Amino acid sequence: MHIGDPAALGVGDLSLPDIGDPIEPDSDEVPVFWACGVTRQAVIMASRPPQALTHTPGYLFITDLTDDSA
Repeated sequence: MHIGDPAALGVGDLSLPDIGDPIEPDSDEVPVFWACGVTRQAVIMASRPPQALTHTPGYLFITDLTDDSA
């Protein structure tokens, strides 16, 4: 979790998100960031480990079956 300056995380512009809708915080609001399931999936796809555990968005059921075997 990160609270505060988006640049500390490498986020240059909140109006240009990688995922989701852009936001424009009011002057009295402080941005808050956390690693959600989509963040984890993006990291797995970029790093391509030989094996990883994750979930399909909206479904937090853990199994040994893959998406393509269901």
